[in-house]
Amino acid sequence: MPSPSHQPVIGVTLDREPAGGYSKFPWYAVRENYMDAISHAGGLPIALPHDDRVADAYMDLVDGLLLTGGAFDIDPGLFGQSQHKSVETLKSQRTIFELTVTRVALTRDIPVLGICGGEQLLNVALGGSLIQHIPDKIAGALAHEQPNPRNQPGHSVNILAGTILHKIIGVDKIEVNSAHHQAVAEVGPTAVINACASDGVVEGIEEQTRRFCLGVQWHPEFHVSPSDSKIFVAFISACRG
Repeated sequence: MPSPSHQPVIGVTLDREPAGGYSKFPWYAVRENYMDAISHAGGLPIALPHDDRVADAYMDLVDGLLLTGGAFDIDPGLFGQSQHKSVETLKSQRTIFELTVTRVALTRDIPVLGICGGEQLLNVALGGSLIQHIPDKIAGALAHEQPNPRNQPGHSVNILAGTILHKIIGVDKIEVNSAHHQAVAEVGPTAVINACASDGVVEGIEEQTRRFCLGVQWHPEFHVSPSDSKIFVAFISACRG
């Protein structure tokens, strides 16, 4: 078993963009603060290119998996729904890779942290479904795509008592940032909800039988609240084994 001083290797999923902008050829991207948050919590982040054929090999190399967010939607066909008119951007190669590598991690009980779209991806991997467009499903919904900068809070979230997330954070309510128009609908059969917004939107899920399997709808890598750092510290601690 690794020692408490062991620096866990954390595989970080990447976004993928077509040619244009940064490069005249297709390119990968990841926001710097994802990597910084892992490093500051004691982990060693490495990037995972989108090749689902080597998902097992990737998981041989890492002690934990971080599923990042992105400005796109998961194909509704993957959770048995037809596509809503609001769903315009799909990234099939990324989604297939992330589902594959997540399922390998879950099978091996490798710790997983899903952030924003990564939380939604984790829920689909666990057999759950998504709300494709919050305003069409929840009357009077909060501004989950907040107009102010992402490094500022957008609304509060209630943390459910008795959950792993509540044990990690130690408080009943926190302020979070918010950048999504989709959300968890039905959780996977083995998952539970650990956080909700005041309008009822699911803001976090977890699977309590594994070493660490947690998803949050907000972006803790921005450290809007002191609780955000606690999430990364708990994740890296679990990855030490």
